[in-house]
Amino acid sequence: MLRLENISAGYGPVKVLFDVSLEIGQGQVATLLGKNGMGKTTTVRTLFGLTNGIAGSISFEGESLSGQPPHRIAQRGIALVPEGRQIFPTLTVTENLVATSRAANLADRKRRLDEVMQLFPRLAERRGIHGGLLSGGEQQMLAIGRALMTVPKLLVLDEATEGLAPVIRREIWSVLDQLKQTGMTALVIDKSLKPLCRIGDRHHILVKGRTAWTGGSDELENPDSEARQLLAL
Repeated sequence: MLRLENISAGYGPVKVLFDVSLEIGQGQVATLLGKNGMGKTTTVRTLFGLTNGIAGSISFEGESLSGQPPHRIAQRGIALVPEGRQIFPTLTVTENLVATSRAANLADRKRRLDEVMQLFPRLAERRGIHGGLLSGGEQQMLAIGRALMTVPKLLVLDEATEGLAPVIRREIWSVLDQLKQTGMTALVIDKSLKPLCRIGDRHHILVKGRTAWTGGSDELENPDSEARQLLAL
């Protein structure tokens, strides 16, 4: 479904990515791993056309995304849960969710809203609360729910559970488990190896802006593997 081949990109004259490649098949969950500063978020921003000097190729469902503006890329069916959540603090939970709905009519929008509320009961309990008054974990649930309201073909989560309380992390991983069971295709960035190995079909490790390793969960779970050595660099 998604293929990045030999991607180089950066910000202005500063190059951050030098040779990044990854693939995600339909219905698969891929992960992007690496220490801070290795280029994970820049890879996501490059996917959405938000970096400069992009070289290499990016294709989605067999069609090139090169040169496309971010809103056109999103309209292709790629939804982002960004690092830092970026929900609308002055809108209620329901308003945040409805704001991104791509439903064709009111009945479809209500159905999708009900589905998100079922995935995240905490949001249902706080549907009338302004986004800025939610806890960090609840805001992350709202950010995921907002992305799901677009009915995405590909869900991209940047730092899916970073800095959240353990109970909230468990809830979010449970939701991602459920989404995978429905056939959702996703690219997940996080540092929690155990749940990533459970839901991930293919893992990619970035080191200094390059894809240094690609493999399956069995290798990633092995503490003596090359993958784990790279993550320790």
